[in-house]
Amino acid sequence: MRRTSNLLRSRIEHLRRDPKIYGKTLFLHYGDLSDTTTLRRIFREVGPSELYHLAGQSHVGLSFEIPESTCDEAGMATLRYSRSSGIIAECEILSCVDFGIFGNASESPQTEKTAMRPTSPYGCAKAFATQLARVYRQSYGMFVCNGILYNHESPRRGENFVTRKIAHAAARISRGLDVDLVLGNLEGKRDWGRAQDYVVAMWLMLQHGSLTITSLPPRSAFGARFRRSRI
Repeated sequence: MRRTSNLLRSRIEHLRRDPKIYGKTLFLHYGDLSDTTTLRRIFREVGPSELYHLAGQSHVGLSFEIPESTCDEAGMATLRYSRSSGIIAECEILSCVDFGIFGNASESPQTEKTAMRPTSPYGCAKAFATQLARVYRQSYGMFVCNGILYNHESPRRGENFVTRKIAHAAARISRGLDVDLVLGNLEGKRDWGRAQDYVVAMWLMLQHGSLTITSLPPRSAFGARFRRSRI
C-alpha cells in the first residue's frame, strides 16, 4: 500500500487493530505502483502464489483530470508486475478490469467478444491492461486472467459513488438534515452485484484447473456479469 502521513486506514483499520489477524494473516507492505524496484523487492520477500491486482485510481470522471496517473496506475502497473514474472514464475495472477473497457458498447449485455470502445482515460488504461494480460499469457504461458468486474457494492464503498450517495442522502433526509437528493444523469443504467460474491468469483478464477467445485457459499450468484476472460 502507498505510504501517507495518515496512519489510519478506515476501511481496514478494524483488521489492523485485531491482534489475531494483523501480523499473522494480514501483512501490509509499503510501495507504489509506479516503483518497479519496490514491487520486485516485495515479490521476492513474499513469494506470492496468487496475485490480485485491484489497485489504482478508478473514478472515471477524475481520470479526465488526472489522466497520466490514472493510466500509470490502471495500465502501466499491469506491465510492471507482468515483467516481474521471472520473480513470481509460479504465481497465478488476476488482473481486474471493468465495463469501462467497453465504453459505448455495441451490444448489451456485453461478452468477452464485445469490441472495446472506451470513452475515458480510465477505460483506455483498463483496455490496455486487458490486452497486455492476454499477450503475456499467450507469449510466456503465464497464468493470468482478466476479471471483468461490473459494479459491486458493500458498506465500504466510498460516499462519492452513487449507491452510497443515495443511502447517505436518504439517511440525512430522514433525520431532517437535508431536503433534497441531487443526482446527475438519471437515464444511465448499471448492473450491480454484491462485493462478497465478487470476491468468491475472483478466488475461484485462480483455482481453475486445481479445484473441484461441488458447492458455493450462500448468495454466490455472481452470474454472467463476472467473466473469466480469455480475450
